[in-house]
Amino acid sequence: MGYKLPNGATFQMASTYGPAVAISAISNASEAIATIGSGAAIATGDIVLLTSGWTQLNGRVARVKAVNSTAVTLEGIDTTNPAGFPAGGGVGSMKKITAWVVIPQITEVAFAGGEQQYTDVVFLEDTQGRQLPTDKSAASMTLTIADDPVQACVPVLKAADANQQVEAARLNLPGNDALFYGAFISYSKQPVVARSQILTRTVGLALQAEPTRYSTAAV
Repeated sequence: MGYKLPNGATFQMASTYGPAVAISAISNASEAIATIGSGAAIATGDIVLLTSGWTQLNGRVARVKAVNSTAVTLEGIDTTNPAGFPAGGGVGSMKKITAWVVIPQITEVAFAGGEQQYTDVVFLEDTQGRQLPTDKSAASMTLTIADDPVQACVPVLKAADANQQVEAARLNLPGNDALFYGAFISYSKQPVVARSQILTRTVGLALQAEPTRYSTAAV
């Protein structure tokens, strides 16, 4: 049996990236291997934001497990299912996160969406219908943070809100656990004002891919 409290967790988002590195192929494997050009500045332990022709991989964040010449192993990224990852369709790019900035003074983290959706099926001869799973609803996170315009994260959040590009973010849980997200970021322009309550703003993350979790320390 294992459990933990979230107390002491921190949240970060990528503040700078390395140049995009082209991916010419990705294998179907329990841990996908991406083929990149020689001389790319990608090393073991790097955290990368992926773009891919495979929609299930597009916008996902992964850790580099190994680099061998032009072969990059993406830790924990399972692409064995050819239905979701058709052979030859994973071409895209990766960007290394070169720096992170902490989003401090979070008062609440709220998750929404991600629920399994169903379609009802019933035939003429049936006396009871049935449900078949279809897809999962869009997922999002909302961080409520203290309004503090001098924090280092503020210009990064403003830039992400304006650029409307998929950004990398991470939730560092107590211990070594870390959850990584690829998301569009929004940042509220107006603080919430309520009598006898601290001023707060919201950071919205529209998640674009499945979160990636690593239970060993990530840099």
